Amino acid sequence: MRREFIDPFFKSLGWDVDNTQAYDERYKEVIHEDAVKVGGKTKAPDYSFRIGGVRKFFVEAKKPAVNLKENPEPTYQLRRYAWSAKLPVSILTDFEEFIVFDCTRKPSPNDNSSLGRIEYYTYKDYIQKWDEIASKYSKKAVFTGKFDDLADSLLQKKGGKGTAGIDDAFLAEIEGWREELAKNLALRNASLSVRELNLAVQKIIDRIVFLRICEDRGIEK
Repeated sequence: MRREFIDPFFKSLGWDVDNTQAYDERYKEVIHEDAVKVGGKTKAPDYSFRIGGVRKFFVEAKKPAVNLKENPEPTYQLRRYAWSAKLPVSILTDFEEFIVFDCTRKPSPNDNSSLGRIEYYTYKDYIQKWDEIASKYSKKAVFTGKFDDLADSLLQKKGGKGTAGIDDAFLAEIEGWREELAKNLALRNASLSVRELNLAVQKIIDRIVFLRICEDRGIEK
């Protein structure tokens, strides 16, 4: 299904799915089975679409037997990937269905399958609505700014601070780490001064974030 339907679909949108340009790994337009940290574990979105090595969106592919419109599990999986990689938009497809999601809201396993859904097409729509699809998700759409306009509109939708929420939530999560680490270290190291405790906590967090960035850029597994 991926090789015979989804790959040609995105090739038709101008993406170099097979790296026919023989670009270095760092600059491939499409990464198959990309690596992203989700909940402390490394996961592999089926496709990562990039420009100049910078991720623009994920595509998660499912078997045609899966009802993507009604099944919340594939939706949650895709939104977790995109949320963890701080991508505002990503796509779920089995070729029969093509669903675009706003991924700026932190996902929950209790979310229904429609939460964050911003566009829904079936294979019956592809010919009639091809120009509409290509205007946002083709390689040209990225270069002309149409895709980023869509992503920016989602980030601003909830008003200013709104869904800059991705960064806000990440910072809030780090603050949570800071508190847990401080309690844990203080419990086991009663002789530490407040200054030493703060320094130790900050060093650990700096190292975690540094390794996460290295993983994200393919420097470290």
